[in-house]
Amino acid sequence: MALGPCSAELQKRRVELVKNWSKQIDSLLDVLFNMGTVTEEDISLIRGGGCTGERDCLRTLLDVLQGRGEEACRAFLFVLSNVQTSEATGIAKFFPQNTMKEHLQKHKDILAKQHYPVLSNYLSRPVDLSRPFTDITFCRQVGYPVPLQYQHEAAVVGDPFRAGRGEGGRQGETCAFRQVYQNLLCVSENGVALLSGVAGSGKTTVIRRLVQEWAADVNAQKVILSMSFRELNLITEPQSLQGLLSDHYSHLKTILLELMTSNQGQILLILDGLDEFCFPLDFERTPKCSDPERELSVGALLVNLIKGNLLPGTAILLTSRPHAVAKVPQLLVRQFYSVLGFSPAQQQQYFEQNCSSSQAAATVWSFVSSHRPLQLMCHIPAFCWIVSTALHDGTSCLFSDAVQTGAALQKSRSGCTEEVSGATCPSEPNTALANFPAAQSFSRPVTVTEIYCCFLKSIVVFHVGGCMEGMHLNRLQDAPRVLKENKAKLKCLGALAFRGLLERRFLFDLSDLSSFSLDRCELTQAFMVEVLKEDKASLTYEKSFHFIHTSVQEFLAALYYVLESFSGSDPFSGLKPTVGLLPPTAHKLLMSIVNKRRPQQVLLRCVKKALQCGERHQSGHMDLFCRFVSGLFVPKTRFILDGLFSGESRHRLPLCVPLPSATPPFVVQLLRSQLYSSSLSPERQLNICHCLYEAQDSGLSLRLQHWLKVLSQKTSGQFASLNRDWSELAFLLQLSPDLQQLNLDAQGLNAEGLRRLLPVLPLFSTVSLGQNPLGPEGAEVLSLALQSPDCQIERLWVVSTELGCEGLRILAEGLKDNKTVFDLRMAINGIGDIGAACLAELLKANRTLRDIRLRDNLVTDRGAERLMEALMKNTTLEYLWLFDNKLSRDCVQKLKQFSKSRSNLDIKVCY
Repeated sequence: MALGPCSAELQKRRVELVKNWSKQIDSLLDVLFNMGTVTEEDISLIRGGGCTGERDCLRTLLDVLQGRGEEACRAFLFVLSNVQTSEATGIAKFFPQNTMKEHLQKHKDILAKQHYPVLSNYLSRPVDLSRPFTDITFCRQVGYPVPLQYQHEAAVVGDPFRAGRGEGGRQGETCAFRQVYQNLLCVSENGVALLSGVAGSGKTTVIRRLVQEWAADVNAQKVILSMSFRELNLITEPQSLQGLLSDHYSHLKTILLELMTSNQGQILLILDGLDEFCFPLDFERTPKCSDPERELSVGALLVNLIKGNLLPGTAILLTSRPHAVAKVPQLLVRQFYSVLGFSPAQQQQYFEQNCSSSQAAATVWSFVSSHRPLQLMCHIPAFCWIVSTALHDGTSCLFSDAVQTGAALQKSRSGCTEEVSGATCPSEPNTALANFPAAQSFSRPVTVTEIYCCFLKSIVVFHVGGCMEGMHLNRLQDAPRVLKENKAKLKCLGALAFRGLLERRFLFDLSDLSSFSLDRCELTQAFMVEVLKEDKASLTYEKSFHFIHTSVQEFLAALYYVLESFSGSDPFSGLKPTVGLLPPTAHKLLMSIVNKRRPQQVLLRCVKKALQCGERHQSGHMDLFCRFVSGLFVPKTRFILDGLFSGESRHRLPLCVPLPSATPPFVVQLLRSQLYSSSLSPERQLNICHCLYEAQDSGLSLRLQHWLKVLSQKTSGQFASLNRDWSELAFLLQLSPDLQQLNLDAQGLNAEGLRRLLPVLPLFSTVSLGQNPLGPEGAEVLSLALQSPDCQIERLWVVSTELGCEGLRILAEGLKDNKTVFDLRMAINGIGDIGAACLAELLKANRTLRDIRLRDNLVTDRGAERLMEALMKNTTLEYLWLFDNKLSRDCVQKLKQFSKSRSNLDIKVCY
């Protein structure tokens, strides 16, 4: 029988087709199967049980088509005729253009739905979905800076927004979201981009916005593939990249091979949450793999992806908290973005968009902007959401029987002087320490712990149907009963959160919930769905859960910890089976009887253990936990959650009656003893100051007032201070973003004291430390500050600080690559000729210094010669002061002549 034209063409081109199309056999089969040209039985026959080679598979396919007749051969030729060939790669695209577009549009729709913006405040009225995102400030750098010393992320919140620095203030380019979007999705660059930000700064929200705007962009050229490290943690068996992506994006299965071969340069692969990844990333010893079908451990898979061995030419975006960015070698990072969070203007905009009315937004913003610790935290977008929830409609959940009316608000503004039950309502003090808790009226939450208490109370009381008008008062009056009814669930949820913190786990499965008696059916119906979110995008298709924010996990963990402590139980005993001869119930009963006889010792031991937890975890992820534990020991704070803490209620308190606020003395004493410890790092001591603030230590306010006098130079020059005080100063400086100059001349500051200030030293434009015994050890601290990626120091004045030649050598190392310091004053430091030689070597490399003053430093002719030699290469220095050194007449003449030969250089010298 004569062959049809299509069958004849296939037979004629058989050798060519086998040679050129064998590599694409799987994709060809998928297309032909979708068209109905071949059946599942045909595919099984063609693939031959997986043992047949690619060429043999294509030969069998041609045989099957020939056997099916003219129509089947015509369909095959139709597929080939609609193929578009890439001239750049020479690789064929085997899908009709409309089929590819349909799949990618479906992919966009699915990702847009998965990354739908979470409404910021469920207590508010409906949010305008046309503008759900408030702009966030970014800082862009080429490559990421490697800090020489780890700095807790809690210590850097708000630093980029200090006064006088604009939005950013780092050694990088400040940019907005639109620029980040353009760089990632509209530029044909590959390689790794790293997005870093503290917890809650908006990294995941940035990813959501990227996906949303990409999905709406009809001209988008790139294809986004997104996964989270939380999901990747669930992969315990070896898996291939192709299998991983096929499982995660089953709707792309038919075009996945095409994307992974010919379209690699058009892919943006997003991997969110590097800091949560549990497996090691060994970039040195992991074997190279470029085969996407080869099965590897998830760690090896990611290493080969990031190094570009797998999917070469693909752009990759990693997100991480700051402490984990060093997991990726610096040389592999093309672009580094820091999420700086909300500037004050952006905070105000956020409240306007997410509060129920403009009046409520104005009230919340007025309150936040007048309390420095709260505004400092509000640089973190997630905290803005928590604040707006805690202070919804401009009120708070602090009182259970009263709501501030307009008249009451007016009284509080003008200063309430009426006596109620013998107590006077104090007005807000108009001082630099007005934000300190001890100085506050108790009508609003002030500390971070109080804010989170109000946040939790809002969720418990108002989670059903939102806050309806006229119901606020009734619901608050009923709050103690509702809290008491949910106490058991809250403790179970807190125990889960606490164990997760100890194990550095942020994702939980159904078995975790069951082990803490958290029934999933109850979770979906009760308020806890607002706290514990279900993750439906798991790679293993299993349900998993995570807290809406890590700080909420830390707060619930602290709440459980303190509740257990007050009940006389060991918070750690609820996390693991009791080991011993007695059954668990009997053991717990016996321990509670023993502990009730010495409650103070039990509580003291619990606080110590909490602080030890924070010390053991150097990533800083337990810092807020320690602050919350300290804050929950304040009676006034526990009053907010009346119903959870028995025996703490004071019913029907008038608005202006101060609540009990005295923290147990042993808690404050323990925190102070920790602050005075010389064994803690500067960051740890800074966190202890935050703990004292949360515990509302009355003495802290007085000590901070003293430091304000020191900074304003209103104290005598003969001020002798112990090292412990300098951590308090670092804490105060964090709360004083308007300070540009740090003037601590003649304050008895030594090297160890300077080390306590290290977290804040880089933040000032002028650092004046004259007449302090710093020595070479102090120079080491200054060198670390000068090499910080956040260094803003322009003027460094260290006159008469006993540096010596060794101190100058160390300081010169710190200035070698510094790009900010232009004014260096270091008279009377005895650097001698050796120090002058070190300074000469520095001048050969540094092009930022413009003014150096070396009066009375024992420099002789030899040292001056070295400096002149260096200045032959350095043309940027403008002033060099060498008064009162040991120079001969001839050397002085040489220096003057040298100065005349350079129009931009003025050398000050005398006989």
